[in-house]
Amino acid sequence: MSSKKQPERRTFLQDRFDILIKRQKSGKATFSELTELDEIVNGDPELREKIIREDILMERFDDLEEPKNQPENNEHILQQVTRRSFLDRVKSLVSRIYNTEIITVKTGNPIAQSALLSF
Repeated sequence: MSSKKQPERRTFLQDRFDILIKRQKSGKATFSELTELDEIVNGDPELREKIIREDILMERFDDLEEPKNQPENNEHILQQVTRRSFLDRVKSLVSRIYNTEIITVKTGNPIAQSALLSF
């Protein structure tokens, strides 16, 4: 007895996604095809999560292949953001207004001067 393989059930979007991914990877995808691919990926949360995971894994794989002679990339370092007090925000606003007035006086821009009159 020969075992027959069950046909794989696929939707139109699954087929279209595979076709568009192949065209994107080969560099032959047009802008409208890339837009369609974006709509397909953003329309399905599970597919979007899968794509994000694959992208993260590929970035880690690429990091392993790169030579270690290059300086370390500091984009991934998180910096703690300090919260500004209300007084600091007011000082910043006054400083920006003052600097705008100085720039307006130096340049002599009549539009900017009329905008300052509205303060």
